Amino acid sequence: MNPNDIVCNSVYKELFKIRSEFPLLHQKVNGAPLIYFDNAATTQKPLKVISTMNEYYSTYNSNIHRGVHQLSQKATLAYEESRIKIARFINARYAHEIIFNKGTTDGINMMACCFNKKFLKKGDVVLISAMEHHANIVPWQIFGQENGVELRVVPIEASGELNMDAFRSMLNEKVKLVSITYVSNTLGTINPVKEIIKMAHLQDIPVLLDAAQAIAHTAIDVQELDVDFMVFSGHKMYGPTGIGVLYAKEAWLEEMPPHQGGGDMIKEVTFERSTYNRLPYKFEAGTPAISAAIGLGAAVDYLNALGMKEIAAYEHELTDHLIGALKEIEELRMIGTAKRHAGAASFVISGQHNSDIGELLNQQGIAVRTGHHCTQPLMKIFNIKGTVRASLALYNTHEEIDDFISGLKNAISILKS
Repeated sequence: MNPNDIVCNSVYKELFKIRSEFPLLHQKVNGAPLIYFDNAATTQKPLKVISTMNEYYSTYNSNIHRGVHQLSQKATLAYEESRIKIARFINARYAHEIIFNKGTTDGINMMACCFNKKFLKKGDVVLISAMEHHANIVPWQIFGQENGVELRVVPIEASGELNMDAFRSMLNEKVKLVSITYVSNTLGTINPVKEIIKMAHLQDIPVLLDAAQAIAHTAIDVQELDVDFMVFSGHKMYGPTGIGVLYAKEAWLEEMPPHQGGGDMIKEVTFERSTYNRLPYKFEAGTPAISAAIGLGAAVDYLNALGMKEIAAYEHELTDHLIGALKEIEELRMIGTAKRHAGAASFVISGQHNSDIGELLNQQGIAVRTGHHCTQPLMKIFNIKGTVRASLALYNTHEEIDDFISGLKNAISILKS
């Protein structure tokens, strides 16, 4: 027997218990049991995360750092313990390489601001890919316009895979940063990030990874990848909204200026000048999302208990089942057919608007995402306005996929009649 089969069977046997830990899943929508296939937008939260945040607000709600009273000390300890958990989860060398923020978008904006101020000048290039989320396009445009930094785009193949020959040819002395997604939120394409990082580093070009769609689906070791920067969001990995992480190697963080000023990020302030706090507080101005950070630590505990390798193997099997079933539908066109694929499947139905498909699925209790998925340039490449996207998580089942396919066929039948 394939070792992956053993892993998948083990996780599958635990599904009843796993699903019982997610209270939101146990409801009916429009009279039908909820099938939640919008996990790329946000995942549901296990009781461990919910109860951890409730405990904070119920028993030790207080501001962190500098407080000498017991509640503040307890809150500070829990907050900093979450930082340590996250550092270990991605195998960061130091806990102070973990910067808390609002999420992936906030992290990329931080990078676009701080990296631009310190390291970019007129004529420099930031390299992204054609499959990027708007959050990895717009910030570079905003901050790049300030000093004439150019944004260049690596093309993709018809399959939705990165054109690696083009990437290789575009690396030159003008490129000062590669900022690229690990997994496409629209296509589900897994990019060859280890190869990308190695190729960039051969020319002393640092790399930023958008890991928002990867962090909950695969084990990530930032030291093994040797990535310089990485961003991800808590709410896409079974944690709360409003919390995320910028990971950066210590040397880069020491060199970059802070992007915000205020409490906790300073060492000394006078009316004439200010000096900055040590890492990581230099980049965490003001009162942070304390409960959310603690909740994210609980989400990491939850994922560690299940095992990232086990989760990845089970979800790989689920995704193969989903894509295989979708390809059997005659009227359906898959958008993105990469060989390495995770999490999400996007498609269009010939002659039908994606919003109509989404609404008819909703009437059957099935939650999917429709539209351009914050990847409008990508939609133009495929000459479409948007797609229907079904995205999976560790609590989804083969039976849900089968019911989704039946619901989709029913929706197509209604629209054609």
